[in-house]
Amino acid sequence: MNASHVSTHRLLAFTTPENYAVRLSPLIHLKGWTPLWCPTVAVEPTTHTKSSLLHYLSPPIPQINQFSALAFTSRTGISAFSDALSELNSPPLSPFGDEFTISALGKDAELIDNSFVGRICTNSDRIRVLIPKVPTPAVLVEALGFGGGRTVLCPVPVVVGLEEPSVVPNFLRELNAKGWVAVRVDAYETRWMGAECAAALLRGDGGCGVDAVVFTSTGEVEGVLKSLRAMGVDWGAVMRRNPGMVVAAHGPVTAAGAEGLGVCVNVVGSKFGSFDGVVDALAHFWND
Repeated sequence: MNASHVSTHRLLAFTTPENYAVRLSPLIHLKGWTPLWCPTVAVEPTTHTKSSLLHYLSPPIPQINQFSALAFTSRTGISAFSDALSELNSPPLSPFGDEFTISALGKDAELIDNSFVGRICTNSDRIRVLIPKVPTPAVLVEALGFGGGRTVLCPVPVVVGLEEPSVVPNFLRELNAKGWVAVRVDAYETRWMGAECAAALLRGDGGCGVDAVVFTSTGEVEGVLKSLRAMGVDWGAVMRRNPGMVVAAHGPVTAAGAEGLGVCVNVVGSKFGSFDGVVDALAHFWND
């Protein structure tokens, strides 16, 4: 254990967008640590993204009826889809036809409840909800099985102000490789928060250094690095400002993305269906 972390009064920075911050911050508090929120990306639906979703959902004959599956890779995608459904007067998917699969990852799947399903199709027996045991896009592809030329609608983010991380392109490519015709739809916007968004990692909180930083997506890491470049420094400056700072990733997909961008990751959450996993992994790291 690093000597600088003997005290339990630890300052944890996290870079999640607001909709995830409200879930992660209380978990940090529960460990007796102090959260420092420094969001580097914002995620939210826009007029454009809602219109893109409604293109597949609107009458007279909603195009979603040409699909066999709906594949969500994020909680925000499900929320945005739900918002678009609320614009409709009736469920867009016909109650008649072959099985229709709705898939989601980990804790995100709690949003795929009876109300959500009922707003897609009046015949719930037609709907199969698929939640892979390991909440990663790659395992979701395996769980969906061979597509056989069937189509799957993928509500994913449009990235603004940053290079798009490889997660979504890889997901779509893997679906196509498994015989699916993957159709991408812009469900919400992921937008860089600007040149100063990583400043808190350099100044800490009241002069105190940051003990750990938690990343929950590759986009957040890219947002930090772009901010640092705009301020004329690099990731090394953050590490020098915060000696012994631990870098934690929510799961292996985020860890791989961070490493690919040159950010060394010390802790990876092994139970990444929810944010409890990375917080518990940090506690375990410090208690060893």
